[in-house]
Amino acid sequence: MFKKARIALLLFLLFLVATGTWLHQKRLTDWDESIWVVVYPIAGDTTRKTQRYMQRLNIEHFRPIETFVTRQARQHRMRVTRPVKMILGDAVRAMPPAPPVNGSVLSIMAWSLRLRYWVWQHESDDLLGDVSIFVIYHDPERSPRVPHSLGIKEGNIGVVHAFSGNKTTQSNNVIIAHELLHTLGASDKYDLSNGLPIHPMGYADPDKRPRYPQDLAEIMGVRIPLSPNQAVIPRSLNQTIIGPETASEIGW
Repeated sequence: MFKKARIALLLFLLFLVATGTWLHQKRLTDWDESIWVVVYPIAGDTTRKTQRYMQRLNIEHFRPIETFVTRQARQHRMRVTRPVKMILGDAVRAMPPAPPVNGSVLSIMAWSLRLRYWVWQHESDDLLGDVSIFVIYHDPERSPRVPHSLGIKEGNIGVVHAFSGNKTTQSNNVIIAHELLHTLGASDKYDLSNGLPIHPMGYADPDKRPRYPQDLAEIMGVRIPLSPNQAVIPRSLNQTIIGPETASEIGW
């Protein structure tokens, strides 16, 4: 009986959250005004490199994301002048709850609620944006591989694992932009089993002849295809585009 009551309560809470999320999402993807994106940095380790990098962070580190979205909006004939406004929030000292590994539907639902509660606890009261992106910085010398980043439409929340260091700032922005678009309804356009972009929707120029190498990446395909079995992360957002399917998914 207790278990059934717990499930019923969870489903009721999710219904309330889903209704509010739908209304919020509808307003965002009308694109009648700028979407405010607040970036909250988090230190993923205690190395001097990470600490120094975070101390030097400023809004200019994330301005290329604004430029990218504006440029792509014009390509898709959107009229909004400034589709995205990036804001840098205060550093957060706590880690977000980790998603379950191969979890059940119920455990994923419970994690989603925990994540939203955690975000509510750590958002700045004076910086209530439309989308909250938490960027966890790792020293690449200590962590050459980082956990998978995520962006969820339910709650408009992104959790990005990035590298500390000036050389990785621009490639970090590629991942941040990718997860940002997830929060607005865009879907992945790469094969989850191998990370390779899916043709044609995950290619910037699917009709190119010869097909390889591609020159750019479709942002939700993430990588630039060099051959049928090889693709690389773009060095910056200048090497990416928003393709027609992604544009449709976010309301363009």
